[in-house]
Amino acid sequence: MSTVIDLEICAGSVASALAAQEGGAVRVELCDNLLEGGTTPSFGTIAAARDRLWITLNVIIRPRGGDFLYSDDEFETMRRDVLACKKIGVDGVVIGLLTADGDVDVARTRELVALATPMQVTFHRAFDVARDPVQALEDIIACGCNRLLSSGQEPTALQGAALLAQLQAQAAGRLAVMPGAGVRANNIAELVRSTGCREFHTSARAPVPSGMRYRNERVKMGGPGLDEYSTLETSADMTREIIRLASDAAPG
Repeated sequence: MSTVIDLEICAGSVASALAAQEGGAVRVELCDNLLEGGTTPSFGTIAAARDRLWITLNVIIRPRGGDFLYSDDEFETMRRDVLACKKIGVDGVVIGLLTADGDVDVARTRELVALATPMQVTFHRAFDVARDPVQALEDIIACGCNRLLSSGQEPTALQGAALLAQLQAQAAGRLAVMPGAGVRANNIAELVRSTGCREFHTSARAPVPSGMRYRNERVKMGGPGLDEYSTLETSADMTREIIRLASDAAPG
C-alpha cells in the first residue's frame, strides 16, 4: 500500500514553478540564483507565480549568497521582502539566520516569523552550517517555524540521512523535517525509508535548450563553464516519478 509523500520543488523560474504544479508537487519554493543556493526572486517573478499557481507558494528571503550572518541593512531588506510577500498573498517564506558563533539568530528569526504571520515559515539550510544541530532545532521550533529544510549537515541528504532521522525523532511532530540537497529519483526511496520523513525537497531539473538560432560563441556573459544556450528547468515528468517512487517506499 502506498502512502502519499509531499514533494516541494525548488523552482528558479515561473516556468519551473508551473512544471512542479503539473507534476504533482504540493509546494514551490521560489528562488533566484540557484547556483548560489537561492536568493530572493524579483517582485515580478513572485507576482507572476502567485497569479498562476494554485499549489502552495513559498518564497526564499535571502538577500545574497554566501553565509547567513546579515548586516542591519541586509536584515532590513529581509523584513521588507517578508512584508511584500505577505501583501501579495504568498503562502509562506523561507528564511535562515545565524550568529557569528554559528547558532540560530533567535531574536531576528522570531522577528521575521512575527512579521510573516499568518504565512508559514520554513528555516532553510542555514541550519546545515549551524554549530550544534540539536540546539539549533530546538531554537528553530521555539521561534515558531513550521518546517526545517536540511541535508543533515552533509553535502547531500543521503549522506546526512542518519542525522535527519535523529532530527525527525527529536522534532516529534513539533515541526516538519524536510530533507533536501541531492534528492533524486534514484535515491528517494532510500531516503524515505532511512529518515522516516514525509516531506522532501528537490529541484527535479533537466536541461532545456535555448531557442536562439544565431549564437556568438566567442562572448560569454556568465561564469566559466556555464552553457548560456541552455537552462535547467523543473521537469513535470521527473517530479511525477519522484513522487511515485517516494510514495511506493513509504510505510502504509
